[in-house]
Amino acid sequence: MRDTFHPPVKRSVEIAGHKTSISLEPLFWELLREAAAAQSLPVNALVGRIDAERIAAPNPPGLAGAIRCWLAARLQRQQAPSQ
Repeated sequence: MRDTFHPPVKRSVEIAGHKTSISLEPLFWELLREAAAAQSLPVNALVGRIDAERIAAPNPPGLAGAIRCWLAARLQRQQAPSQ
């Protein structure tokens, strides 16, 4: 069972050769690992893709917020009825 309301956990990731720390709740870390596995990517590579999309946005959010939004949008796409 997931501890839905656990406080954020800080982890280091490497994006384009630079290390940075990201604080996400364990639920989001788990969803991020699942998304990376589904795309046959390491978590760092997926975070790099999300970061590139974030930077290209007109009003880029912080990286942790961008990851949360990307994961939520992914879940919405998965749950959308096929058309």
